[in-house]
Amino acid sequence: MSERMIWLLIYAVPVIAICGPLANFLVIGFWRVDGSSMVADFSLANYVTFFTNPTYKTVLIKTMYLAAEVALVSIVIGYSIAYFVWKCPRAAHYPLLVMSTIPLLMSYIIKLYAIRSILGFDGFLNSLLVAIGILDHPSTIFLFNQTAILIAMSIVYLPFAILPVYLTLERIPESLLHASSDLGASAWQTFRYVVLPSSLPGTVVGGMFSYILALGDFVTPQMVGGVQGFTFGRVIWSQFGMAFDWPFGAAMSTVLLFLSLIVIGIAGKIVKKAENI
Repeated sequence: MSERMIWLLIYAVPVIAICGPLANFLVIGFWRVDGSSMVADFSLANYVTFFTNPTYKTVLIKTMYLAAEVALVSIVIGYSIAYFVWKCPRAAHYPLLVMSTIPLLMSYIIKLYAIRSILGFDGFLNSLLVAIGILDHPSTIFLFNQTAILIAMSIVYLPFAILPVYLTLERIPESLLHASSDLGASAWQTFRYVVLPSSLPGTVVGGMFSYILALGDFVTPQMVGGVQGFTFGRVIWSQFGMAFDWPFGAAMSTVLLFLSLIVIGIAGKIVKKAENI
């Protein structure tokens, strides 16, 4: 077997595994449901229903806003952690990165249950706030609402923001930092005019990861958001799991896919522009 054929097979497997299901969703989105069966005929009815129903559009806009908040929180905290790791002695970089990415090795459901136990009425957060006198008694404001979803998503997707930022920070030449210092720049000026612009590509990529993952998440809103955790991902899940309207669920999934592609395209342009500066 030639080397070209080997590389073709290597790329063909993931392409088929990813593009195959996506193409299937694109096709099913034009079908319709007749009773308990799907009818394979071409129709734009599902998309017409989505774009003419204000409820679905409202949920999508609120979910986009929530995902933007998650991305912002993840960027701020993730950048701080990545910057701290980068500033530590080089021998400590790998252990600290491993510690910051350990959550990726844990089960998603276990992480959510852990967050629920922390935010719950008798959880660690309430106990701490009562102990230091901020609250007189445990509160239920930290769970089963939009704030709980924001906190949970930000924690779960934080590693996806840390790694890209750290990788771009690691690529900054030390000579550039020394040159800035030799020219009389303060630590803040070096960060503002050298480090921050140089790390912008990783920051944008980290925010993009957090945004897209939060945009389609339906498990976190269901487990920590309760009845108030009605996001676009849960609407799609309900079409497949409860209403059994697969064509409409596929149509909404397609809308979410194209929205994600737009976000990726915008992020790509920002990264390319930042790298050319």
